[in-house]
Amino acid sequence: MKTSPQLIRVGHSPDPDDAFMFYALAHEKIDMRGFRVEHVIEDIESLNQRALKGELEVTAVSCHAFAYLSERYAVMRSGASVGDDYGPILVKKPGSGGRGSGPDFENKKIAVPGKLTTASLVLQLYAKTGSNSPHSALRMPYKAVFTPFDKIFDAVKNGEADYGLIIHEGQITYEKHGFELAADLGKWWLAHTGLPLPLGIDIIRKDLGPETMRRFAELFRESIQYALNHRKEALKYASRFGRGLADDLNDRFVGMYVNDYTVELGANGEAGFRRLMDEAYAAKIIPHQVKPEFI
Repeated sequence: MKTSPQLIRVGHSPDPDDAFMFYALAHEKIDMRGFRVEHVIEDIESLNQRALKGELEVTAVSCHAFAYLSERYAVMRSGASVGDDYGPILVKKPGSGGRGSGPDFENKKIAVPGKLTTASLVLQLYAKTGSNSPHSALRMPYKAVFTPFDKIFDAVKNGEADYGLIIHEGQITYEKHGFELAADLGKWWLAHTGLPLPLGIDIIRKDLGPETMRRFAELFRESIQYALNHRKEALKYASRFGRGLADDLNDRFVGMYVNDYTVELGANGEAGFRRLMDEAYAAKIIPHQVKPEFI
């Protein structure tokens, strides 16, 4: 008797890098190993919030959010978005903001793309360690203005915020939108730790059981590898999610966040993730130490 495929609801953000990774699953280009995948496409902060409720079997989340999810979910070794000397950036209008060694945040508003985004976490770490970094002019406090990621440029342009904390493709298009770089948090993290910066991960719910978790993790890794091996067709699919991004920039952005760490997080990627969690706990940004389970 033929059994029905097991439904796995998979959450991912409407961005070219995520779409690229999930291309083979979306079009069933590979053996689905007895699974049927339903794609749930929402912005990363919405997925963070859904994961807190355990709604989806598999989902992309911010590394920051995982601090509150480790009991219910395990981290898949494939699918991570890792910046190696790059990551979220702070932008400002030309001629505004601080000068010299770093931005002056005192009494300033920063448009932030969600409380549980990794960008928000790294910004807080950057602020708390500013006196020990090349950015010694950084001062607290600042006021976070939580803003949808695709509205942050508008918030800064309209004066609702002094700085914008930029994720996704805005990291490579901010100049075209008329903004200046105030700080590169990915470069700061590498200088601060010597490690890559994991920003997003894909997690799987533990109540699926070890065997199902292992089989789906293998399927997901195969999906990523398929996209890398069939880059042109996977990029064409991913371009639908680029919000008008030109083909060359779409290719560049996907290349930034679908790399060797995405196929396999590896020892260095794991070290970066553990360091991020340890520093967040030491800085009292998250409430407890995190010991992730990897699969």
